[in-house]
Amino acid sequence: MMDSERPVASPCVHVCALDDEDICIGCQRSVAEITHWSRMSNEQRRETLRLCHQRAQGKGVLL
Repeated sequence: MMDSERPVASPCVHVCALDDEDICIGCQRSVAEITHWSRMSNEQRRETLRLCHQRAQGKGVLL
């Protein structure tokens, strides 16, 4: 029997504040992404993390 995959961890860094586009300045997730995180599949979570990475790069937060 195969063990199920562990849940993808939340990117929350406890810097919870929204910018003018309603994106968290700490984790780069949208309000909808934050709200739905606990109900997302691991595939959806990985896609959200990819989008967060893109947002961070676009804002110059991440090189």
